[in-house]
Amino acid sequence: MRLRLIPREQRFFDLFAEDAANVLGGARLLEAMLRTYDQPEARAAEIRATEHRGDEISHDIGHRLEATFVTPFDREDIYALISALDDVLDFVEEAADTFVLYRIEAPTATAVEQAAIIVKQVELLHDALTHLKGFKGLDRYWIEVHRLENEGDRIARAAIAALFVDEKDPVNLVKWKDIYGLLEATIDKAEDVANIIERITIKHA
Repeated sequence: MRLRLIPREQRFFDLFAEDAANVLGGARLLEAMLRTYDQPEARAAEIRATEHRGDEISHDIGHRLEATFVTPFDREDIYALISALDDVLDFVEEAADTFVLYRIEAPTATAVEQAAIIVKQVELLHDALTHLKGFKGLDRYWIEVHRLENEGDRIARAAIAALFVDEKDPVNLVKWKDIYGLLEATIDKAEDVANIIERITIKHA
């Protein structure tokens, strides 16, 4: 048996994929919540539980970082990656809670479309992190995440512009402007994760 003097901790890659899978679970719950909109409170509670699970995974990665001498790539990039994944899930949770808090009777087609974009982005991020170990062939993932962010930006702008024309109730206008803004911010956070994956890949290419 060959003894490696400085073992490189490979378990990190599994944990990144697990973390992304958990974020994806939260994003899918949000989309399902808006598509059916039958039990928004129960869905929001499920998303909150997913967010707590994400915190546990992040803490696990943090503990491993402290205990590992040689990491698979730069520590600051690992911290940035798990922090950005946390941010996506935090925003998903906040968006779900806002629907409940604002007592939204039914989501708009735009909100459903935004939630679907978030799911597509996180599916790509999960795929990318599943294949991160080789640091190769990942550009197609971040390119598509960027394209989806541009699409999300266009949808949000059009929806907010339409609100100021069509919405006569100022309270409703504020509510929907907030919700569209939150969903758009979630899409932006997913793009942040893609940017970090790109940075890591380029460093190790």
